[in-house]
Amino acid sequence: MVLPRERIARFIVALRWNLLSCPEMNILIENPETLEYLNPTGNWTKNPREGKSFPATEVAFRAARGEAIGRFTIVCHIPQTNQFINLNHGRGQGAPETGEARAA
Repeated sequence: MVLPRERIARFIVALRWNLLSCPEMNILIENPETLEYLNPTGNWTKNPREGKSFPATEVAFRAARGEAIGRFTIVCHIPQTNQFINLNHGRGQGAPETGEARAA
């Protein structure tokens, strides 16, 4: 099915308008066991709005890998709706898991 040019143009304009109205998002490092977020001072907070926001997921991932933490999750937090999107996960420089914990 071929769409007329004017319908395609309307779709593109509508799509761009929606992209411009996207809510602000924060990229955070989350402790998946405690559901706390790393803040700018290196401490943990339950409030995602107090978490340190990173400019990109890769920057957050590298920072988390260098922290003295165990497992971590990189999440996108949308403050306006308090929604979370899990983006990546890994392990920091914390103590390694025991064999028992890994098997679970």
